[in-house]
Amino acid sequence: MKNKYLLVYIISSLLLTTITIGCKIADSESQKQKVEYKIQNKGHELVYGMVQHVGTYQKLIELKDVSYRYTYQTPDGKKDISIEKYIFDGELSYGKYEQHDRTFADLTGIIEQGYDGQIYWLKHEGQVVDDSLKLKRVAFNRPTNFYWFAMFQKLLDPGVEYNYLGDTTIDNKIYDKVDISFQSEDHKPTDIYRLFINQKTGLVDQFLFTVADFGVMETPLLMQCQYEKVDGLMIPNQRRYKKSTWDAEVTDDPWIMVTWSDISFNNNLTIEDFQK
Repeated sequence: MKNKYLLVYIISSLLLTTITIGCKIADSESQKQKVEYKIQNKGHELVYGMVQHVGTYQKLIELKDVSYRYTYQTPDGKKDISIEKYIFDGELSYGKYEQHDRTFADLTGIIEQGYDGQIYWLKHEGQVVDDSLKLKRVAFNRPTNFYWFAMFQKLLDPGVEYNYLGDTTIDNKIYDKVDISFQSEDHKPTDIYRLFINQKTGLVDQFLFTVADFGVMETPLLMQCQYEKVDGLMIPNQRRYKKSTWDAEVTDDPWIMVTWSDISFNNNLTIEDFQK
């Protein structure tokens, strides 16, 4: 009997030792990964930590693709409603617009936009549209919609620069402020983001942004977010934005509302789903 208990003790000790060694190895690998990633500064470190909270781009790659319902409504009641589909590896993007008061309002009926990894395309009621001006708009819409969905993950992309601005208190919540800018090879103006990272939750409750493509640089827009957890990811699926100052002081103007609903990952999408 004593030998039996001794055997159990030895096995338990070996298991505990194995688990301890395993944990040390895991911690070592985690530290190695962080060192290899080369954190630039405190602002970069805060953004890196935030992305661990919402879910990394590697997590998106593992989930392969996403489908969701996108609703964009302006204060005058106009709406864009589309079914969005993306494949994360290659950033393929597709949108089927059921309502498009703001996107190609001159067209009636269903419109489809796509990017298959090589070309942008547009269809109206199933017919291919070869209008260079409209295709230019598609070439803006497709990567922009994709980027908004994966924005927080992509803030760790190469070429992103970070500047920590200290902390601030808004509505009794303490935030770390981090400015995000992007390297530009042709020296054209690029978008600027100012993140307000909640010190308690590690999430971005709100952020300021510019839209360089439309010349919106001097007066930023403030985006506020609410999150939903889907497949282990924190998705900022309830959004609203309007004009602001760089101190996050908003005007009395009404909000523009953006909602992502019916979010579904890993839908077995293929490249054929993104071709015209």
